[in-house]
Amino acid sequence: MQKFADEALIEVSSGKGGNGCVAFRREKYVPMGGPSGGDGGCGGSVIFEIRRNLKTLTHLRHKRRYKAENGQDGMRQERYGRNGEDTFIYLPPGSLLKDAETGKLIRDFEKEPGTFTFLKGGKGGWGNVHFKSSVNQAPRKALSGQDGQTRRLKVELNIIADIGLVGFPNAGKSSLLERFTNARPKIAPYPFTTKIPNLGVLTLNDRDIILADIPGLIQGASEGAGLGIRFLKHIERTKALAFLIDLSENTYMTAFDVLLEELKAYSPDLSLKERIIIGTKLDLEDTSLHLPELKQKYPSETVMGISVFSGEGIDKLALALDRLSYAGEADRTDQGHKKEGEGAF
Repeated sequence: MQKFADEALIEVSSGKGGNGCVAFRREKYVPMGGPSGGDGGCGGSVIFEIRRNLKTLTHLRHKRRYKAENGQDGMRQERYGRNGEDTFIYLPPGSLLKDAETGKLIRDFEKEPGTFTFLKGGKGGWGNVHFKSSVNQAPRKALSGQDGQTRRLKVELNIIADIGLVGFPNAGKSSLLERFTNARPKIAPYPFTTKIPNLGVLTLNDRDIILADIPGLIQGASEGAGLGIRFLKHIERTKALAFLIDLSENTYMTAFDVLLEELKAYSPDLSLKERIIIGTKLDLEDTSLHLPELKQKYPSETVMGISVFSGEGIDKLALALDRLSYAGEADRTDQGHKKEGEGAF
């Protein structure tokens, strides 16, 4: 069974700093050698790091508590304690860190990529060697190491893709993904075959285009109906959308309107993304007559027809998706510039 997790609750703790040492030199010809207690080591930190080979948060479901190592206590002869080992938590691209109690966003790894030190370990305590003075030649004072910190976090994953494949169940999204990429989604002639998002890479002209097969939506998905509501959030980070319409179904003339309304109900911004309408299953009877009707109804949209089975329209669609991903990227950049300018005054 395929396993996919896009949310996880974890508890993370940084290490405690080691305690400082109280000690004195005791050597054969140095009877009054003075203090020699070393400092404690610093506790380990909790560090998050993005790994591009990770696709889900399943590994966080198997291990929910992460604790960095404590620092070692200071020792005699001014020997410092060893620092505690950091603990690294690896996340897939598109991950969000939130406070589990308040829901407040801590870090969005799409906007702030790279390694993130979330909790620093406690500092090690001073040994008594630091407290020697002209009036106190034999201090018996040392500091305890600082305690580590513990936080409960909610980790969420929003899949990052260039183009999201959107459509009703059994519209042909998984078949198209398999045709274009090396992905092997489950395919069968019944609804809701796809129960998890699938990613594939379409390589065209030495350029990789990441496609995301989103589990089929149904009418009312934005209000919680069907499987789609759980995965609508993954469409938000795509650059563009490809709407797949099954030309063999009686609903082929209304499907696009219903899908678009569901996306608008979830987030109005989704309707502003660059998009294309793809009529599928041209190899079936009468579907070649339905495609012109679809084009006539939506003259301002890019409408194409394909058959994954016969290969009709596949090469033209690949080129169209390449152009669409470029347009989506430019549109996202323009929107970013507009948002920056809005807060300038």
